[in-house]
Amino acid sequence: MSHYRAYLIARNGQHIRAVDLECADDDAAKKRAELMADGTNVELWEHARRIAKFDSKSE
Repeated sequence: MSHYRAYLIARNGQHIRAVDLECADDDAAKKRAELMADGTNVELWEHARRIAKFDSKSE
């Protein structure tokens, strides 16, 4: 298991909160982080490496 962190970011760019994730690999972490992109943007990181960015699914 690897440690990831998903940062929830408001549409105005303001950081809302961080969510720690323990996932088997990048693909599993991406799937979990993408589900969080409901009303907020999400950036997924593993330490200093940005894995993915998901834009909010709702307007």
